[in-house]
Amino acid sequence: MTTRTRILTGITTTGTPHLGNYAGAIRPAILASQDANADSFYFLADYHALIKCDDPQRIQRSRMEIAATWLAGGLDVNRVTFYRQSDIPEIPELTWLLTCVAAKGLLNRAHAYKASVDKNLENGEDPDAGISMGLYSYPVLMAADILMFNAHKVPVGRDQIQHVEMARDIGQRFNHLFGKGKEFFTMPEALIEESVATLPGLDGRKMSKSYDNTIPLFTSAKDMKDAISRIVTDSRAPGEAKDPDNSHLFTLYQAFATPEQEQQLRSELLDGLGWGEAKNRLFQLLDGQLGEARERYHQLMARPSDMEDLLLVGAKKARAVAGPFLQELREAVGLRSFVNQASEAASTKKKAVKAARFVSFREDDGSFRFRLLAADGEQLLLSRNFADGKAAGAVTKQLQSGQALDVRSEALGFTVWLDGACIADSPAFADSAARDAAIEAVRIALTPIED
Repeated sequence: MTTRTRILTGITTTGTPHLGNYAGAIRPAILASQDANADSFYFLADYHALIKCDDPQRIQRSRMEIAATWLAGGLDVNRVTFYRQSDIPEIPELTWLLTCVAAKGLLNRAHAYKASVDKNLENGEDPDAGISMGLYSYPVLMAADILMFNAHKVPVGRDQIQHVEMARDIGQRFNHLFGKGKEFFTMPEALIEESVATLPGLDGRKMSKSYDNTIPLFTSAKDMKDAISRIVTDSRAPGEAKDPDNSHLFTLYQAFATPEQEQQLRSELLDGLGWGEAKNRLFQLLDGQLGEARERYHQLMARPSDMEDLLLVGAKKARAVAGPFLQELREAVGLRSFVNQASEAASTKKKAVKAARFVSFREDDGSFRFRLLAADGEQLLLSRNFADGKAAGAVTKQLQSGQALDVRSEALGFTVWLDGACIADSPAFADSAARDAAIEAVRIALTPIED
């Protein structure tokens, strides 16, 4: 049985995406999400944005621009879970549970906090001057983002590796204190993409808003062309040979060109192509690749309700995972109902085991199937088709043998697997709570009675 790798990526909502963001993070992440073996979670990290920015209009605008950029860039919301961090109330609650086990000494060593303290000391100020608890606790919020969905891989830049390691430390501490042999949290791994492009800006330094050297991604074709015209080049005139390997313009072209296009421009630069024409070639290349996405971007920005609907659907998908898991964590730390669930569960188990029954039937095509019915006659499972009644009977017998069940939640239903094959499906339930209750009913129904 193949296990799907869960990948989680957060995008902080404090600015407008530029060409460097697209080539370095957005484009490779969208391509990675198309892997059939990947279960991808992408979220707008708007709680994180509050740590860095106190301008509400800027944060709101950035949330819209970044959401529109990812959707226009080709992110398929039917293949991934795409949501806003602030739409998942389970995230801040898990943050508090993790804060209560996170060591202060661990947070003292966080790079961002230490850098702020060092800067204050250099300026002769109090070590913690201007440092908020948001900045200090940033690694715990990031740990909650990752651990809530038990991500296996977290694509990050090298400056964020420490935060993934801290999430592991905090998750291990929680498992140790409350797991009692159970590992609540998967230990995440930082995924460093060495091959991802780091694009140069107009002046040759890394493309960054802080250097004011960016090329806009989706604002307008005119703005892009104007920015490209400002790329710094050497003073060689048309007709003089140019050195592609020491040209920021050629590096930008390489990030988007096919090998044939790249070789063509390299050859022409060596033959003396003028920088003005080379800049025009770059604009034509980018406009050809991004023109359709740019149009889609502007359509989305003009209809924010469409993005809102998509993000709320994503939040519903994310909460279907987060809600039941958080309830499990709440019970683990002692935040439980006062009702004596143990005796209630024992009583339910005894009734369910006695009353639950399998009903076999034959389809018109000659295949055999079975249903698992609860005490009240509610259908809990409907099997897949079997070639003959003997095969169907062998599966029902195996289900009642007491072996551990492989039950997999899927949206508002679930499936049951044996030996790596799906053998039965549940009906669709009204919500995740009803689905989880049905899963528990199946487990109880298929547990042998002990005298």
